[in-house]
Amino acid sequence: MKRWLNPNAVSFSHALPDITSSKRTPREFLERCLEVTAAREKSVKAFVTLNAAGARKAADAATKRYKVGKPLSPVDGMPVGIKDIIATADMPTQMNCPAFKGWQSGQDAACVAALRQGGAVIIGKTVTTEFAIGYSGPTTNPFDPARTPGGSSSGSAAAVGAGMVPAALGTQTQASTLRPASYCGTVGFKPTIGALHTAGVHPLSATCDHLGVLAGTLQDAWRVASHISLTIGSPGNPFLTGAGAEPPPARKPRKLIRLYTRGWTEIDSDTGDAFEETVAALASAGVAIASRDNDPVVARLEQELDDGVDGALAIVAYEMKWPYEDYIARFGSVIGERIHGLIERARKMSPVDYETLLANRTRVQELVRAAAAGADGCITLAASGPAILGHEYTGSRTFLVYGSWLGLPAFSLPLMQVNGLPLGVQLIGTPGTDGALCAVANWMMQNLD
Repeated sequence: MKRWLNPNAVSFSHALPDITSSKRTPREFLERCLEVTAAREKSVKAFVTLNAAGARKAADAATKRYKVGKPLSPVDGMPVGIKDIIATADMPTQMNCPAFKGWQSGQDAACVAALRQGGAVIIGKTVTTEFAIGYSGPTTNPFDPARTPGGSSSGSAAAVGAGMVPAALGTQTQASTLRPASYCGTVGFKPTIGALHTAGVHPLSATCDHLGVLAGTLQDAWRVASHISLTIGSPGNPFLTGAGAEPPPARKPRKLIRLYTRGWTEIDSDTGDAFEETVAALASAGVAIASRDNDPVVARLEQELDDGVDGALAIVAYEMKWPYEDYIARFGSVIGERIHGLIERARKMSPVDYETLLANRTRVQELVRAAAAGADGCITLAASGPAILGHEYTGSRTFLVYGSWLGLPAFSLPLMQVNGLPLGVQLIGTPGTDGALCAVANWMMQNLD
């Protein structure tokens, strides 16, 4: 297989030995990020707000701590971008909606508070689609400005892909972390639903919203997610399994389930060939590959996934009624057409309709657990191909909705390329297996080439 290698990628974890030994400082690391941002932001348009002065102040404080050997945490001094639906006390949170232009919460979201407590350097707010589900922002793909970076975490993915920051926070309700990660050649991580605290993240769907991380390396993605989990927890949910400063040790999977869901009708031959090479590389390494062709349990699971996944958007729409009915009442046509359409769909649903969708989801979640018993995860594509041309449409979400609908942990790993553009392998686990799934992802990143 022809491995994707991002020439722009920057890693805080890789730089950390030099920082701890005083060969390099957090301020110097930040200045490199700001230089790249200055050089590329005019084309990539990843940021809504940059706070260079605040970032430099935080980096200088981190530099002093490292000099005396007392860093606050594994993310001390790490520059991080924040998706602009996530509240920040010192910068507006505008959600790509004119009705919220200049709006400021005055308070950090839980995840941002956790990062600041650990000494992370918050560099700015990254572009999102409207409320993470509506019309697109101005961001372009860092590898071809004529193409979309994906949505809705467009700015976070593009900033990481361009080498402006080592990591950025995103969110995913359907495809919004892993698809842009795939398009922009970054690692994307969507933990089990509820594993990371979402207070202060503007809501879409209480049972589908995930906080996610995009990073240039698996190490940085895991470092950020782990720090947020261990610092602030998530009410009513376990901590991120395997959380720590470093990813769980690489572990070769014994068995992976290859999923042939409806997204395979959308791909072209080059995309299919790239994935086949990846599967062949896994098989050559001694990994057993289960699929509908050799396992009737997998065949049944795929059928149930495809039969039920259309209910995912209906659940999202129903759970959007607050606060979006109020926004539409107050701001009218200032709120985008897609949001109007989703609320209209919700108005046509009864409580029984909603309860039926939730019950079916629970049933399919149990089928996933049963089918995945004895396997180390499922593999499929993280997008239906490389980034598409144009910016208004952010690409198909078909491959990614299943994991968001069911609340499963998933990675997009930048292992493939098609026609010189990145394409992610999606690795999906069962709820609460984030650490074990990361160990498999770690092995794949080290051994698939």
